[in-house]
Amino acid sequence: MIGTDGSAESRVVAAIYRELLTAAGQEVRTASATYASPADTAQAVVAGRIGIAPAYESALLRALPGGQSMPGDMEATLSMALPPGTVALPSSAAQRGVVLAVTKATAKRRTLRSLADLGSAGGRLTLGGDASGDPDAPSTSSLKQAYGVTLTAAGTSGRADVLALRSTDPAITRDGLVVLADPKSVVPPAHVFPLISSPAVDATGRAALARVNTPLTTGQLTALASLVNAGEAPGKAARTWLRSKGLLR
Repeated sequence: MIGTDGSAESRVVAAIYRELLTAAGQEVRTASATYASPADTAQAVVAGRIGIAPAYESALLRALPGGQSMPGDMEATLSMALPPGTVALPSSAAQRGVVLAVTKATAKRRTLRSLADLGSAGGRLTLGGDASGDPDAPSTSSLKQAYGVTLTAAGTSGRADVLALRSTDPAITRDGLVVLADPKSVVPPAHVFPLISSPAVDATGRAALARVNTPLTTGQLTALASLVNAGEAPGKAARTWLRSKGLLR
């Protein structure tokens, strides 16, 4: 059984997994109810209530005891944090994490390409945006410690100089925002990957799921989530996309 949280990203990725597994000869049922968050969905897999779900590195670690630290080797971290019988399969290129972005005008005026550039940008800058309250969003103090930049918290204000947004937020493309690089990895990674209960997906199914890892980029996930948010059924969006990539007949 496959489960999801209520987000468009989770629902369409789950539909992609379902299509790939079905094509590989696996029987897949979808849970009747959605979970409140990615962490809740991950806990359902760990508890054996569902067999597979889309998961994100940072959200999964928050859901596990002692999983709050973020060492450099994420694959090893997940392997050690997960209980026996639960497996994190290889992740896709797509992320649904937090990014920090500025307008093109701000980037040009202050010569901003990276968070490291904020320290020498001059002037007083504010930090806000829709994802500013997200557990993965960096605080003004963490940015000060890592990059030596002093920012004033502006909550969820969309008029802040630096915006914390989900990487799949359509505003990034729609408004031509410049996503600032994070060379010191202040923001934890949030690649999407299949979290499975080991008996639920055999070697054939795992190989089928791995085929999506390269073509499923953050941009592709953003486009798919936008379709679902606009009313398209996740299954239809998933099938159309998989066929366009040659992954489904």
